[in-house]
Amino acid sequence: MMKIQESAEDYLETILILKERSGQVRSIDIATEMHYTKPSISVAMKKLRENGYIEMDSDGLITLTDSGYRIASGIYDRHKVLTAFFVSLGVNEKTAAEDACKIEHDLSEETFAKIREHALKTVK
Repeated sequence: MMKIQESAEDYLETILILKERSGQVRSIDIATEMHYTKPSISVAMKKLRENGYIEMDSDGLITLTDSGYRIASGIYDRHKVLTAFFVSLGVNEKTAAEDACKIEHDLSEETFAKIREHALKTVK
């Protein structure tokens, strides 16, 4: 998985989640979801656009580019696997999701692969 700043990964993951939830994404949707101000989201979207991770049309609709989608789906997959794994250990779902969010960016590929492997054996 390509390594970019954690905040950029969070924005891309949020765009993916919102797209799956409602079919379209605007900056205001991201601001609402992440509890950030519209100006800070605008700055972040400009950087993501300049780096080729998103595109924005004339109506303000945001879509992930192929590279943005690869990063977003990788982080979201980590989030889902880690959350399910923590829940299987007995952690309540809210705490499990919060903890998954904290570590999804920092785990090595090797450690995550072993967690996934173990989770697939135990989480059904």
